[in-house]
Amino acid sequence: MPEISRFFGIIIAMFFDDHNPPYFHARYGNDNAVIKIPDLTVLEGYLQPRALGLVIEWAVIHMDELLSDWELAKNKKPLFPVEPLK
Repeated sequence: MPEISRFFGIIIAMFFDDHNPPYFHARYGNDNAVIKIPDLTVLEGYLQPRALGLVIEWAVIHMDELLSDWELAKNKKPLFPVEPLK
């Protein structure tokens, strides 16, 4: 699963050739969640509220990049890194 960003101990990744709807994976410690793009709802899993808030803040800023990486992943092409939250 290619990592596309990492910030404050949170790892963001996407699988290649995944199914719709578009989403990304967020991991923080032992917690994992699947976040739907573009409405940023949690499809499955759990993140602590503070970590989830940071992920949502980051995703809002980088929505276009996430959608672009999703299209690349669907076509099994290399993903672009996305700037971390600072």
